[in-house]
Amino acid sequence: MSKDLTERQKLILALVIRDYVDNVKPVGSERLVEQYGLKFSSATVRNEIAVLVEHGYLHKPHKMAGSVPTEVGYRYFVSQLMGRTRLPSETRRTIQHQFYQARSDIDEWMQLAASVLARQARAASLVTSLHPVHARLKHVELIAIRGRQVLMVLVLEGGEIRQQILKLGEPVPQQRLSVVARWINEVGAQKDAEALGALMSKVSDDLQRDVLKLISAEMQRSDSLLAGDIYRDGLANVLAEPEFAEPGVAHRALQFWEERSQLEELLSQTVLMPETSGVHVLIGGEGTWEDLSDCAVILSRYGVPGVATGALGVLGPTRMPYAQTISTVRFVANLLSELVGDTLSDERYVEDL
Repeated sequence: MSKDLTERQKLILALVIRDYVDNVKPVGSERLVEQYGLKFSSATVRNEIAVLVEHGYLHKPHKMAGSVPTEVGYRYFVSQLMGRTRLPSETRRTIQHQFYQARSDIDEWMQLAASVLARQARAASLVTSLHPVHARLKHVELIAIRGRQVLMVLVLEGGEIRQQILKLGEPVPQQRLSVVARWINEVGAQKDAEALGALMSKVSDDLQRDVLKLISAEMQRSDSLLAGDIYRDGLANVLAEPEFAEPGVAHRALQFWEERSQLEELLSQTVLMPETSGVHVLIGGEGTWEDLSDCAVILSRYGVPGVATGALGVLGPTRMPYAQTISTVRFVANLLSELVGDTLSDERYVEDL
């Protein structure tokens, strides 16, 4: 489908994409010459557009109309023509100020990141909570509810919190539960599920052994997950785009964005793969995710590699200002990684003391 392009064809493709992103109208040869002051005639531009159409970079909705970019054209633009850009310094300072004004709370940073991404990219955004690469115990609380039921609040390294209602063999008073929790916090801090499981063979107390078993099982489940909480924002931005005027198109895309199992599959096969780094650009579903055939998705991983990571990104129409959007996603991911990295380092420093 694709072929090497001449410099003039590259220029014309880039200008068609720029104009179409701004105006959402098919772009004709005369408009390109007049709007961008090209040094060659509209007839020459028309011939070059015909070549770009033939090789799949552009598409003519109607025989006599102008041209619009195809998925192939957008992909070529992103990979070959766009280059790496930075957000304007004023925008970077504004975003940084918002984060540094917020409380030093990772959950609040997640919500703020989703809000910033949606506003800056004028798209739907998502941020997954920080998830330990390999779950390790930080702290556990055991709270008596009624009868044999106990609420277990499990805090993992990296800040992820998991709660579970346990049903013990017999009622246990709160004082006894607190003693067991304190003992586990002393002997189990920073241990993974396997290490906690190994402790069970050395423990004679039935309650301690039962709780260790439950904690180990919950941490194993945590290891199998890709994301904890998911924060979203900006769905109204997508619905305002002309491409999503047809209810069915918007419904498919937003249903995908809201469905956790589909999102986890998308993230696991793209930005959360172990070997993946940087920003990942998905255009038109890439032939895999049919519900995203009218969309572009820009994703990035954030966090501390090998310790705790998450994913963030935006969803919008394929007619997306890619340079600005990719720069925004990259900047927020890097800023969030820096903040999270400092927080985790501070926590470990305090624990070492």
